[in-house]
Amino acid sequence: METKPPRGSLGAGDIAFFVISAAAPLMIIAGIAPYAILVGGIGAPSAYLIAGVILTVFAVGFTTMSRYVRNGGAFYAYVTKGLGRPAGVVAAVLALGSYNALQIGMYGLLGSAAQATFESLFHVDLPWTVYAFAGVVIVWYAGYRSIEFGAKLLGALMIAETGILVVLAVAILVKGGAHGLDLQSYAPSHVFTGGTSALLAIAFAAFMGFESTVIYRGEARDPKRTIPRATYIAVGFLGIFYSFISWAVIQGFGSADVVAQAAKDPADLVFTEMDRYVGGWATDLMHLLIITSVLAGLLAFHNAINRYTVAVAAEGMLPKRLVSLHPKTGSPYVAGGFQTVLAALVVAGFAIGGLDPYLNLLIWVNTPGVIGLVLLQVMVSIAVPTFFRKTPHTEGPLRTIVAPVLAAIGMITALYLTITKIAALSGASDDVNHVLLATVPIVIVIGLVLAWWLKAKRPEAYAALGAEPDVLEQATQEENDLVNS
Repeated sequence: METKPPRGSLGAGDIAFFVISAAAPLMIIAGIAPYAILVGGIGAPSAYLIAGVILTVFAVGFTTMSRYVRNGGAFYAYVTKGLGRPAGVVAAVLALGSYNALQIGMYGLLGSAAQATFESLFHVDLPWTVYAFAGVVIVWYAGYRSIEFGAKLLGALMIAETGILVVLAVAILVKGGAHGLDLQSYAPSHVFTGGTSALLAIAFAAFMGFESTVIYRGEARDPKRTIPRATYIAVGFLGIFYSFISWAVIQGFGSADVVAQAAKDPADLVFTEMDRYVGGWATDLMHLLIITSVLAGLLAFHNAINRYTVAVAAEGMLPKRLVSLHPKTGSPYVAGGFQTVLAALVVAGFAIGGLDPYLNLLIWVNTPGVIGLVLLQVMVSIAVPTFFRKTPHTEGPLRTIVAPVLAAIGMITALYLTITKIAALSGASDDVNHVLLATVPIVIVIGLVLAWWLKAKRPEAYAALGAEPDVLEQATQEENDLVNS
């Protein structure tokens, strides 16, 4: 069982290491980057750099505001403090919907990867749904028992994942790629194209969860310096690493041939290269590592969603029952059970429909999740200057105005390109794309209706929105005392 680090024990490097580990680099590169290449062409590596730069600028205002907001609601709390309660409720609903979409879609990647692994290594041919539902059960049980990938195990997996990808990249570079090495991926003619703009959503999704650095504020040695540094380290490393490894993957097939190869089977692209450049032993190892990588990501998201649900329920926006913690393990087991049922229903729906776990469950469900997440980050960027305008502080305008505004402009541009190029991103029909795009506005409307209902029917709860941790902890304790009695 994971134990909470003692207060003041973590430095910037420790926190960044935890965040990068939870990001599951192998899952992003082997599981999702090939689709990015298929969608955006050989300019895909540049999208990771662009997203990394925008998120680094975003982190300036975000981490500055984190010094003044201690609420466990994360993005929701920032929006509430800066833009008011109605926007805060919308942000809470949007965050829950987006993170659930991102997590549930990953079961498609797990099912696809596990099916290929067991067939390749053990000659066991079972439907992807078997592995996806097994993953749902494993993640539920681990969350229920409050079992997490401990820091040492998570770190070991991250080192193994990163190491195997570096081995592949070095092997490709040493052998000069398929037809010699080139930098066409970073040429303007390949960066500023319709396809590359569409895959910005995929690039932003690769950084999902980086904002969790603020969660470690209570354990950081010097939060005012440690949290920003950890955030910059995590975002900087991920942006450079994703860009470099995806560029190396392109070189492995050659800039002229990699898109056609990805079109044949995006889920198997990196494994094919590993077999060709390194050997079967490395391919087998990577098959196993991607399963643990996806499971680690699923569990990290499951636990984060559960705790976010508890924070939002404690503020009165969801049924109080969801606040309940298990009397023995301390896990938010009611919230975890609800999230698990939701995941199982979505997986079952795609299975009954005979849809593809990778191209449909992963891509279709993740798409509105990413759009919602980027929109949420836009709201936070706008909330930062409005918050500091009405809050006494000693911060400079670069952190409180310039950086947040620039981040908002960058993210709004990315959001516009994602929406207008959604057909290239989802690979779906117009009808499906209309449904995917409509999901986010529907969630926003639900949030506005909930805000109106709270103000009219539960004015005390509405007035307390955005409360600091002591208020939320009291609400949680009261609910648990009631349940245990």
